[in-house]
Amino acid sequence: MLDVMRLKTLDKVVAFDGTGTEYIGFIKGMGRKSVDVEIVERRTPLGKENCKITLIQAIPKKDSDYIMEKATELGVHSVIPVFTKRTIVSWNEGKRHSRVERWRRIAREASKQCGRPSIPKVDDIKDFKDALKSASDSDLNLIAALSDPRVDLKDAIRDFKGGKVQIAIGPEGDFTPDEIKKAKDARFIVVSLGRNVLKSDTAGLAVLAILNYEFGNG
Repeated sequence: MLDVMRLKTLDKVVAFDGTGTEYIGFIKGMGRKSVDVEIVERRTPLGKENCKITLIQAIPKKDSDYIMEKATELGVHSVIPVFTKRTIVSWNEGKRHSRVERWRRIAREASKQCGRPSIPKVDDIKDFKDALKSASDSDLNLIAALSDPRVDLKDAIRDFKGGKVQIAIGPEGDFTPDEIKKAKDARFIVVSLGRNVLKSDTAGLAVLAILNYEFGNG
């Protein structure tokens, strides 16, 4: 407000608490590093999430920050970062913790920038097999893979009317056959995202955009 937008006293502002509530007010005073705002209205946006999307994202060698930022902009409900058999990076516990804290900051800042009143949940990093345990809490579970047999994404969601959706995205090199088998055992549907092979940092974002379009999230 101070350094970028150059707001002044009596300018209107909208703040949010990260849980879906917005606060409308006017600037009453400004200090060197502080702003006093008088709240005049409290509201909950009318936009409805017809489906809440969880992205189970294998950590790529690079661009994980980009994925977190853009997934937030595209309305992801939560993100579960995972290590898989073919994940290239290898982090100790300290690096894992610092990365998750960084991603949470990115999600918070991206929510501010895109005017989103809620902040997506970013889970601690898990092994892929442990992430599959959340399948029972979801209404539809999808895993994008390059190996057959698989179905087109449009066919997998054709009869879905809304609810909780999980989409698992693999690393460079895709999921292993054993990981795909474990996912199928956990009620995941193996889907194709089209004839072109999408990079790990592209695939999840593409699915988010498609699901937003199909189910009218907004």
